[in-house]
Amino acid sequence: VAHFNNAGSSLPPKSVLDAQLEYLEREAVAGGYETVEERAVDLQRPYVAIAALLNCDPSEIAIGQSATSMWQAAFGCFDFRPGDRILTARAEYASNAIAYLQAAERTGAVVEFVPCDERGQLDALELERTILDETKGLVRLVSVTHVPTSGGLVNPASAIGAVTSRHGIPYLLDACQSVGQMPVDVEEIGCDLLVGTGRKYLRGPRGVGFLYAREEFVERTNAQPAMLDLHGARWDSMGTYVPAPGAKRFEQYEVSFAAKVGLGVAAEYALAVGVEGAWERIKWLAECARRRLEAIDGVTVWDVGEEKCGIISFSVDGVDSGDVRRWLGEHGCNV
Repeated sequence: VAHFNNAGSSLPPKSVLDAQLEYLEREAVAGGYETVEERAVDLQRPYVAIAALLNCDPSEIAIGQSATSMWQAAFGCFDFRPGDRILTARAEYASNAIAYLQAAERTGAVVEFVPCDERGQLDALELERTILDETKGLVRLVSVTHVPTSGGLVNPASAIGAVTSRHGIPYLLDACQSVGQMPVDVEEIGCDLLVGTGRKYLRGPRGVGFLYAREEFVERTNAQPAMLDLHGARWDSMGTYVPAPGAKRFEQYEVSFAAKVGLGVAAEYALAVGVEGAWERIKWLAECARRRLEAIDGVTVWDVGEEKCGIISFSVDGVDSGDVRRWLGEHGCNV
């Protein structure tokens, strides 16, 4: 099988699979809580490795059941009020867009989609103009997907961060499609919150995701998820609770610990391979594929953006995309 569906779920290295199986086998004979205590050092490795990938401190990393749960925890820490503005890109991940619209319906906030530039990516100049138009209300959040699910696009994350930093606006970045595929440096980008997943370009397990929460942002705003549990906070007395320090407050206790271990091994694998080199290879392979697809009669490549990534979107004239996918799958090609 030729597996091209890495934007959905990539094939893990053997080391990742072995680490998960070994943990599950140990858990089956030693017990769940006992194995957590026994493997405490291994369970800290994903924090260290992901922090190294993102250029942050391990205390700024939270790990949870999925990227979706981590994104919801991050988005849930904003208490929107009527008239508050949520700014996002037109090429936004559909699940995130639904969450913005649901929050707007519940709170009276307003969702605005910032125009693209001529290359199809979010226009940072338009973002700044939109922020400066205070007649529409206060911008409470800029939330963007770094690499959308289709179109080959890489949104200008650092340019967006420069704008949000100038205006003191919180910045949430969905980096599920970018972490592992390309270098992602939270200091260079300037985001306050960033979410990633194990199962895509990191080649890690399914059922595990992570969140970066900038220490300064958490301390300054006392950011908390909409729902805390006893892992993310301490019940201090009958009338008070104390959130856990740093990103830990965004975690819940129950998670697949085997997947957590596998995530750490996957992140260490990415660091050993070298993300810079992997990114150059991915871009080269993607351009080769685009050129070959464009040479086929009846095939159209739809990718946009100043810089394109390893995700390729194409169509075949007169054929439904689902039928194209099924035909390719029947002929040993996963897309």
